[in-house]
Amino acid sequence: MSSIDLSGTFTLGDRTVRRLGYGAMQLAGPGVFGPPKDHGAALAVLREAVALGANHIDTSDFYGPHVTNLLIREALAPYSDNLTIVTKIGARRGADGSWLPAFSAEELTQAVHDNLRNLGLDVLDVVNLRIMFDAHGPSEGSIEAPFTVLAELQRQGLVSHIGLSNVTSAQIEEARRIARIVCVQNQYNLAHRGDDASIDKLACDGIAYVPFFPLGGFNPLQSSSLSGVAQRLGATPMQVALAWLLRRAPNILLIPGTSSVEHLRENLAAAELDLPKDAVKELDGVAMAA
Repeated sequence: MSSIDLSGTFTLGDRTVRRLGYGAMQLAGPGVFGPPKDHGAALAVLREAVALGANHIDTSDFYGPHVTNLLIREALAPYSDNLTIVTKIGARRGADGSWLPAFSAEELTQAVHDNLRNLGLDVLDVVNLRIMFDAHGPSEGSIEAPFTVLAELQRQGLVSHIGLSNVTSAQIEEARRIARIVCVQNQYNLAHRGDDASIDKLACDGIAYVPFFPLGGFNPLQSSSLSGVAQRLGATPMQVALAWLLRRAPNILLIPGTSSVEHLRENLAAAELDLPKDAVKELDGVAMAA
């Protein structure tokens, strides 16, 4: 299938990426733990994402663990020059699939080397430090120690660019005093708008904002409002939510994940969805629906 216009591009460090990419998280087993249900289908999704024009893939070695990175290598290596792979460190998985912090210098260094080995790379394009003070959302606290470790790994030439995930605005500013960041990855969507000010500030500074869970945490009324707009436009709620995010700010990069080629095509088609003014106005009010 030929590639489609994925709603423009944005600069991620020294890389130019299309604003609608792909998140590999759902390629692992249930709970992002263990192997995929269908190995061949997982490879097909990755190859189709690239064939459709996505050149920004988000992953982590703690997905599985190790599962998604190995799938990416099998499906896509040797990588095209314009493909940017973004990974995360700062967490590990317990034997029961639990999500645990992994912040020590030894753990962070090992994580970078694990990502390099499993992806088959000499240098990682972008590495986000995932803050795990609270696995469920940002929580205040100094991130100087682990971020300094990541900055040192960058100076060693193992990492080209660095970013942050699951962080507060104070932590973003703390990190920027230590080293340049190219992206921030937090939960943000129509219903959860707590990062509005951060998005605008980062846009002014040319830093990408990568929202995750584009449909996460909606209440029934909010979901009903989104579904109503989607029905009128002949689109899926996910397509409308993604199209609204693309319209929200020029620095927003999207990484919707799926393990289905059909759903992948639907998600990437959101880049072509035109939201009329009345729909945008109604969607802007979703966050206040109760």
